[in-house]
Amino acid sequence: MLETRTVMNPLREGMRIARAPEPASIIIFGATGDLARRKLVPALYNLACDNYLPPVYNIVGFARKPRRDDEIRAEYQKAVTEFSRQKIQSQVWDSFSQNIFYVQSNLDDLDGYKRLKAELDRFDQERGTAGNRLFYLAVPPELMPEIIELLGKAELNHSTGYTRIILEKPFGRDLNSAVHLNKMLHQVFDESQIYRIDHYLGKEAVQNIFVFRFANGILEPIWNRTYINNVQITVAETVGVEQRGEYYDNSGALRDIIQNHGLQLLAVTTMEPPAEFTPDDVRSEKAQVLRSIRPQSFQEIRDGTVRGQYGPGAIGGIVVPGYRSEPEVAPESVTETYVALKLYIENWRWAGVPFYLRTGKRLPKRTTEIAIEFNLPPLMLFGKDGANQMEPNSLVFNIQPDEGISLKFESKIPGQDNRIRPVNMDFRYTSSFGEAAPEAYERLLLDSMLGDPMLFTRYDEVEAQWAFISPILDAWKHLKPPPFPNYESGTWGPKAADEFIQRDGRKWRRL
Repeated sequence: MLETRTVMNPLREGMRIARAPEPASIIIFGATGDLARRKLVPALYNLACDNYLPPVYNIVGFARKPRRDDEIRAEYQKAVTEFSRQKIQSQVWDSFSQNIFYVQSNLDDLDGYKRLKAELDRFDQERGTAGNRLFYLAVPPELMPEIIELLGKAELNHSTGYTRIILEKPFGRDLNSAVHLNKMLHQVFDESQIYRIDHYLGKEAVQNIFVFRFANGILEPIWNRTYINNVQITVAETVGVEQRGEYYDNSGALRDIIQNHGLQLLAVTTMEPPAEFTPDDVRSEKAQVLRSIRPQSFQEIRDGTVRGQYGPGAIGGIVVPGYRSEPEVAPESVTETYVALKLYIENWRWAGVPFYLRTGKRLPKRTTEIAIEFNLPPLMLFGKDGANQMEPNSLVFNIQPDEGISLKFESKIPGQDNRIRPVNMDFRYTSSFGEAAPEAYERLLLDSMLGDPMLFTRYDEVEAQWAFISPILDAWKHLKPPPFPNYESGTWGPKAADEFIQRDGRKWRRL
């Protein structure tokens, strides 16, 4: 059983965690890559600034490019200067950087893993890291199986302290590959050692959904099919594929966003209250609701999903190319950069409530939100004119970039007649707590060092997500794709997405 921890966010100023992380070596596979530079090292630096790293630690880069310790430290200093949420402080950096080391090796070279093991054993003896090891696989998914296998062959899957492994999404390409990867992982590591990361779960606003739902007694009576009309989950991005053209062209929006981020947001919003707020109980409730998603027939997939691909256009006044003109993208690619779909959860709480999920690149605004729309009142008491003006109440969780919660309700406009207008009550983290929320990777890296897997995805959750997504991928193989590109960069996606939701008598929420 895990040690008791405070339920408050340990990264908030003035808070305390029940225990500090134990001394450890943090090994980053793909240490010279984009993820390490943009997210992982800046997150570790911010933890150092806030005094949340262990008293003794090593950050060990492992990659094929030749680097000396001083060279990788200089690269990381530039990365922290550019990407850290806190400005670089010379005294903190000097101390932090002395704990950064590098091991050069091809990722498929067993001798390199043996050299890594020798270095970690030396650190245990000389620096007092007590055999505790946290491996982070910041590499493309196709490289993970071989790394996992070689970690086992080099006997790096166990030590005198704890050994944990963090895997980035996507976890597999479909249900069969995810099941195979889980089986392979379990041959080398125990499930308790495996941390499948979905960084959306580390966002403060997502964690606050747990508190908002289960710490406020006014919500539970209306959090069901009787009062909720529909739920819309949106992940909108202004960027294109950036430098990930080769990866994205073999993935697409359904795999890249909906299978993981989208369905995890759905699970947190719709899960039943856990018996206790413990990692196993929370993840079991999420897995249960994911298994309750109704499988779709070929016809439902044909009629209930929309694919899009962006063409050239303008974002923020800047002209941008279409998807097929992006580097490392096939000129006749039919990979989707936009997806909209509808699903149902077949359980007592949510039966009959439609859930609409959409995501897209090169949209007008970067935002992620969960919008719960309630039913209109059963009787309109304010006359025909007032009724025509009325809009449904909605509760919106703003996940990024401006984290918070807003409630929309109807109010009378001052004056002699009964004119009605919707108004919002807003909560924002920055205004309420005086500072921005920590980055998701900070929370997740800290939790992995503490051995708390609550905000990481368990194997049965991953397989339940793919069990819903894989039939859609299979159906699309047999359905002729739309004439791509079918939406202009800087617009809200293809017209078919609007028509798809309008057939239900609804419309997408204005963002």
